[in-house]
Amino acid sequence: MTLTPQWLDELRARTSLSTLIGKTVKVQKAGREYKACCPFHNEKTPSFTINDEKGFYHCFGCGAHGDAIRWMTDQRGLPFMEAVKELAATAGMDVPAADPRAARRAEQAKGLHDAMAAAQGFFEEQLGGIDGGEARAYLGKRGISDATRRAFGFGYSPDGRGRLKTALKEFGDPMLVEAGLLIDPDGIEPDSGKARKRDTYDRFRGRLMLPIRDIRGRVIAFGGRILGAGEPKYLNSPDTPLFDKGRTLYNIDKASPASRSSGRVIVVEGYMDVIALAQAGFGEAVAPLGTALTEHQIERLWKMVEVPLLCFDGDSAGQKAAIRAATRALPLLRPGHSLAFATLPTGQDPDDLIRASGRHAMETVLGAAEPLIERLWKHEVSSAPLSTPEEKAALKQRLRSITDAIQHPDVRAHYAHEFRERYDALFFARRDSAPAQQRFQGGGGNGAGFGAGRWQRDKRGNWKPPIPPAGTEARAIGASGMEQRLLRAILAALLRHPEQIAPHREMLSALQIGDPLLAQLLAAMISLSFRKETVETQALLTILGQGELYNMAKGMLRADAFTLTPDRMAADPDRLARDLEEAVRVMAQGPELETALVEATRRFESDFSEENFAEQQRVRALKADHDRRLAELAQSEDIV
Repeated sequence: MTLTPQWLDELRARTSLSTLIGKTVKVQKAGREYKACCPFHNEKTPSFTINDEKGFYHCFGCGAHGDAIRWMTDQRGLPFMEAVKELAATAGMDVPAADPRAARRAEQAKGLHDAMAAAQGFFEEQLGGIDGGEARAYLGKRGISDATRRAFGFGYSPDGRGRLKTALKEFGDPMLVEAGLLIDPDGIEPDSGKARKRDTYDRFRGRLMLPIRDIRGRVIAFGGRILGAGEPKYLNSPDTPLFDKGRTLYNIDKASPASRSSGRVIVVEGYMDVIALAQAGFGEAVAPLGTALTEHQIERLWKMVEVPLLCFDGDSAGQKAAIRAATRALPLLRPGHSLAFATLPTGQDPDDLIRASGRHAMETVLGAAEPLIERLWKHEVSSAPLSTPEEKAALKQRLRSITDAIQHPDVRAHYAHEFRERYDALFFARRDSAPAQQRFQGGGGNGAGFGAGRWQRDKRGNWKPPIPPAGTEARAIGASGMEQRLLRAILAALLRHPEQIAPHREMLSALQIGDPLLAQLLAAMISLSFRKETVETQALLTILGQGELYNMAKGMLRADAFTLTPDRMAADPDRLARDLEEAVRVMAQGPELETALVEATRRFESDFSEENFAEQQRVRALKADHDRRLAELAQSEDIV
């Protein structure tokens, strides 16, 4: 399909922009132009102008600007081609088809849309007739107003095998079967086109009907709720040329423009949840259609807002659905785009909550939504016992599986870093004093749970390392031969790959190094990473000058010097980042664990209680594990 500039100009010329915008926004004549309150930001005094002659709108408040097509994509949320098609239909223009097959498909889709629109009219008529009494009573019982009923197009399918089939007979059985409105138990004879032994019959019988619309507001499928006893409670149309349930979100046509005003999208579990929220003033709600949230639906939500709110029931089924959605989103995550999770009180759906406590209660639930990483962490921590070392190691493995599923390298690195911080805070935090505990759970944010403030500028604008926290008794790093070897390997790796300094800066800043030259070298590297976004090895050497630091750094860059980055690893930046982070974390843990063990032993010697003994043994075991890991890293074949 080729849309020439001339064809698009003609489309814009045939479209009255003030009329188009006036369908959703109240506009007023102002000389040769029109004015309105801007739909893209909240304002009380109109600053939004519409110029029909020039064919554009402009807001002097927020800068929103565009033509008819831009209005359809930005305010209505339509994809470009959908916007063009809708404007063309209103203007009486034919959209160019790429080839005869595309034209035939478009004609076929037009026929199916006509059939679905006719079915919707039939169901609405039946709801208002004699047969619809039970359905009307059900709507009244659920507190659904007449305005809501009309807005969502409620209808009723009579309890008969051929009522819809008879009403829509001009479309023919094959088209109605293809639209999912009739069931063909035996199929159609391919040669004669005649039905086989058994006849077709209505798919929906004796159900309250809800139309499912596409982004343009066209009916593409139906959902039917049974009114009495029976299964299934809800019945959806099958997949058709118009309807793919894995790509469609219920209420997308209304929620898309509403989300532009509210700045959010609320994903709930079903039709009636969406309708209850809309009636309470939450017009930006959508729901999947009988399946778990799919990758296509997540991408569609991200076109509306960067962090959709998933609001599921507090029971086990609702929470399982939330975790399924979280897991499915992991490979798709990218900077700025995520999910948030709000949990309803157990036993209540949105309608129950709003009826019992009002709209403000729903706002409170939404306001307490958790980020994706918080929901994943809580799920993994609570999903299995964490009493034994094996169970704790299993948690670490589950967290690693989560981060491995994330495709974007930056997002994956931040998740890995955050999980390591939380894991260390949970299992390795010192329990002897509140300040130490706080170092593990926040404040410094260094990722390993070890004290440290943040680097700050002095009066001359130079970056200076943090002052060690008062009362820190842990020894400096580098006392043992293994620590010295690993520390030099880390510094050599940073010299060879200075782009790794900034990502690990917080953890590196926490290291208290005993060797003055090594400490000065690390401080120089960190300081330069603050001043320049891109750090190069040669720039580092230039900053060091020609003295002792320079000679040390040059020695570390020799081909035969030990480093974390042998040639076979240098081409894998993700592995390098992971190995560096682990090495720095292990380096920092040693002095802290030694201090914790000394303190635990002191308490036990002063009070021979079972609790103090257990704590001493716990810290002793952590220290032994750390020493083994330090030895493994220091003697690894990757440090050459």
